[in-house]
Amino acid sequence: MKIDAHQHFWKYDPDNLPWIGEELKILKRDYLPKDLKPHLDHHGIQGCVAVQASQTDVETHFLLDLADSHDIIKGVVGWVDLEGKDLESKLDAYLPFRKLKGFRHILQDETDPEYILRPAFQNGLKILGNRGYSYDILVFPHQMAGAIKTLEKQPDTTFILDHSAKPIIREGKIQPWKELIQEMAKFPNLYCKLSGMVTENRWDGWEQKDFFPYLETVFEAFGEDRLMFGSDWPVCLLAASFSEVFGIVESFLSDKSGEVKNKIIGANAEKCYRLNL
Repeated sequence: MKIDAHQHFWKYDPDNLPWIGEELKILKRDYLPKDLKPHLDHHGIQGCVAVQASQTDVETHFLLDLADSHDIIKGVVGWVDLEGKDLESKLDAYLPFRKLKGFRHILQDETDPEYILRPAFQNGLKILGNRGYSYDILVFPHQMAGAIKTLEKQPDTTFILDHSAKPIIREGKIQPWKELIQEMAKFPNLYCKLSGMVTENRWDGWEQKDFFPYLETVFEAFGEDRLMFGSDWPVCLLAASFSEVFGIVESFLSDKSGEVKNKIIGANAEKCYRLNL
C-alpha cells in the first residue's frame, strides 16, 4: 500500500484547537476523511495515519471513532497523559482498539526544551514501549538534545520523528539541525517522517529545491528503511496543496529505485506502525 503517514482530522472548535489563530484561518473549518479521500485517491494512496491535533482523551476517541467508520484510516496516533497516575488503566481501556498504534504529546509548545526528560514523562514512554505502542516526537531543533537523551534512555520503544524536527528552512539554516539529525539517526529504534517541511519554509514563493538539502540530510542519515512520507494535511494548506507536498517528495525520490520509493511511500509506515495488525 501507499500510505500517508501523517495527517489530521478535526471538527473545528476554537476552544479545542486554540493553536489555530487568525493567521491560520484556512484551518478554521472541519477537515474530515471525506475531504482527504479525493487527494489520496488522486495519488493512488490507499490509507493514512491520523495523528492527534489536541491534547485530550476526547481527541483520541474521536480519531478512533473515525477509524472505525473509514477504512482509509489504517492507524491512529492519539494522546494520553503520560505523566498521569492512571496511565496503565487508560491503556488497558484502549486494548480493544486495534487501529490505535501510538501516542504523541505536542512537545514543540512546551517552554522547557527538556520537558521530555521529566521523570514521569520518561516512565510513561517506557510503559508505552512495554505495551508495544510507538511514540511520535514533535520538536523544534532547540529541543532535539532532550530527544537524543530520551533515545539513549529508551532503546526498547519505537519512536517516530515528526516533520524531520522542523528545520528552519525559511532562513536557509541547516546547522545545528543537520548535526543533531545525524546524531539522532544513530538510534535504530527511531524513524523519521518526510512531512511538515513546507510550513517551515516561506509560505509564498517557495521552490521544490528549497527542501532538497534537508531531504538529502535525512535520507543520508536514516537511509531508505526508516523514512516515511506524510502530507501533514490539512496544516500543509497554509503553504501548499496536498499535490504540491506530495510532488516535493516525488521529485526528491525521482532518481531512486522503485523499491526505495515503495518503502518511503508506504512499506516503512506499515512496518513502523504495524498497520497490518
